[in-house]
Amino acid sequence: MTPLLLTMLLITSTLVFLSILQLFVKKETVMEERVNRYLRDQPDPGSTKDEVKQKRKLPVPNFTQAKRRIRAALKKNNKNEVIELLLSQAGVPLKPEEYVMFRWISLMLTAGILYLISDSILLLVIGAFIGRMIPGMVVKSKKRKRIKAFNDHLPDMITTVVGALRAGFSFTQALKSVEEEASSPMKEEVGLVVKEMQYGMTVEEALNRFKDRVPSEDLNLMIQAIIIQRQIGGNLATVLEKISQTIRDRIQVQGQIKTLTAQGRMSGAVVGSLPIALGMILFLIEPDYVMVMFTHPVGMALIALAAVSSLIGFLLIRKVTAIEV
Repeated sequence: MTPLLLTMLLITSTLVFLSILQLFVKKETVMEERVNRYLRDQPDPGSTKDEVKQKRKLPVPNFTQAKRRIRAALKKNNKNEVIELLLSQAGVPLKPEEYVMFRWISLMLTAGILYLISDSILLLVIGAFIGRMIPGMVVKSKKRKRIKAFNDHLPDMITTVVGALRAGFSFTQALKSVEEEASSPMKEEVGLVVKEMQYGMTVEEALNRFKDRVPSEDLNLMIQAIIIQRQIGGNLATVLEKISQTIRDRIQVQGQIKTLTAQGRMSGAVVGSLPIALGMILFLIEPDYVMVMFTHPVGMALIALAAVSSLIGFLLIRKVTAIEV
């Protein structure tokens, strides 16, 4: 199979995946959904009863039934709330059932591409496993980036709250000022806290839900200080100012550690990516020479051994360079 054909296959698969993603992400308004449902259920003038019944029995070309079944299965296995919380933490605008459907789509696409390339059942299974893991890896990556962006803006958010409290504002009004001035994702999360308070939820409940949506140690420290201050009293502005300074010091120490461990993290990246990059280069130079590794039993065993060894080395390097502050 020529490199051009492989490139066309990958582009086609990507376009199909993106088209399905657009179909899921595109949301209808409540009014449009109600109007469409009403119009769909109304019989045409002059239609007989048999024609109306037959028309209502016709299948609708959408994923509604599949999504309902997946949603019911997730609720039965108590996984709906877990996936919904993960998607909320990552800021992904998908429902749990849509996320599960994308995981199956990714599984089939990856497995099919690897099978077409190698014509091997082993790579079909490996591709299915990798495809099933890809959506979870993407969501977790977006979650880490979102939490990091939140932590970077947290000291400025606390400083704004302290200034508003010292100016005579209440805690809710201080959060409103943060919502007006902050950027994403701080703006959305603080705005949701303010709305929950306006709808009748107590400050403690809204802050605890805030902590669940954003699993940040710095945010947890701030929320615990606020809850304790509301129970025993004290100067909240002074407490938050000390917490803000502590968070800034932690961010500075984390930056220094990141600089000192850059060489080790780069070694882990090289260990993990060098075999894959070298294999792709050899495949482009001499495809028949590389395909033997995917068709002969000894070659497949060597590939599996090399993959496991590279993964172990990568994880060990990550473990050594991961320093908690």
